[in-house]
Amino acid sequence: MKLFDARLIDNHPVSRRYWQMTLDVSALDRPVQPGQFFHIRCSDNWKHPLRRPLSVYNYDHESHCLEFLYLVKGNGTQQMTLMRKGDTLSLLGPLGHGFTLPDQGALLLIARGVGVATLHALARQARSENMEVHVIMSARTPGDLLTVDTLSRLGATVYTVTDQEGTSSVESVRALSETLICEEGISAIYTCGSSRLGKLVQELAETYHLKGELATEAHMACGIGDCYACACTIRKGNQLKTVRVCTEGPVFPISQAVLQ
Repeated sequence: MKLFDARLIDNHPVSRRYWQMTLDVSALDRPVQPGQFFHIRCSDNWKHPLRRPLSVYNYDHESHCLEFLYLVKGNGTQQMTLMRKGDTLSLLGPLGHGFTLPDQGALLLIARGVGVATLHALARQARSENMEVHVIMSARTPGDLLTVDTLSRLGATVYTVTDQEGTSSVESVRALSETLICEEGISAIYTCGSSRLGKLVQELAETYHLKGELATEAHMACGIGDCYACACTIRKGNQLKTVRVCTEGPVFPISQAVLQ
């Protein structure tokens, strides 16, 4: 990891609740993996002292551009929307363990809400290696569906389901997933953004003997493993173990996930 300053290139809303930020990270001198995150200082205001963890949406190592897609939810992310082109942000990262790809076969990505930001980076890497990618994207409303066009341009096949349209139930997503697994040669399955969909992916991975990984979301304070604010429970063998999302995660094998 590295603590460094980055210059803001762009920061704009992409929907009613979500914003996209692009940074010049020329000072970053190490690789970035899909699934990793950066800890970002939201403002210089003493009222917002804690950084916010944002997963990598896209990183272009040639142009040194790093992109984040974030949900405007609390005071910290609201402060981030006030930042303008040319502003300087303090970043710590890249942090955590990222995704791993299988040697062959197609991928199935199941994302809910802003969880698509994390899986978008994985889809981009997989497509750069000419792997077939299918994405099931779930959201509250059609207006909350993110990056559909971008993923399609990458060559991924995108399926959208929403609460508003009555297509996002676990049963509906299960049926679609099983069809894709059986017909498209899926060898690995990934998810982020929903516990109920995480449970579904866990069941699918076990039933169909697929490689599976889950990107975990957690509240963090330090982001480097010292404070244990992001501690979660995973299963290793027959034992439960407490780990830190920021260091041991945020990506875990789906078989290890303990989902509520």
